Amino acid sequence: MSRHGRKPMSQINVVPLIDVMLLLLIIFMVTAPMIRPGDIDLPKVGESLTPDVSPIEVDIKANQTLILRNHAAGSGGNRQQVTDASLAQAVTDIQAAHPGQAVVIAADRNVRYEVVLRVMDILRQAGITKIGLLAKSKAG
Repeated sequence: MSRHGRKPMSQINVVPLIDVMLLLLIIFMVTAPMIRPGDIDLPKVGESLTPDVSPIEVDIKANQTLILRNHAAGSGGNRQQVTDASLAQAVTDIQAAHPGQAVVIAADRNVRYEVVLRVMDILRQAGITKIGLLAKSKAG
């Protein structure tokens, strides 16, 4: 008997792996142009995106007082100070004239975020769904 038998291989043959990877690459390159992405219906340029009625503005001052402004009522908007308890009723009274009128919250920079969330929660519990946050642009 010969002692010069076959040694176990210590290297892995990667040629079949490379063949499979190149075949998959070719398949994906051929099929990728055939796949159509989902169609998105974008708004037209001529369509107006501005709301019909100016939104109701809830100002939260640094001392946490709430000022309600209805810009649809006049040039400067009616201003009235409200409390947390009377906020929802005051907004729903204004929205009675213009159903679906949006509400934006403008808070002072120094107001804690919890106060803004509390006001949003009061409005949501009153059934108001169109609520936004007002921010100052960097240029102004």
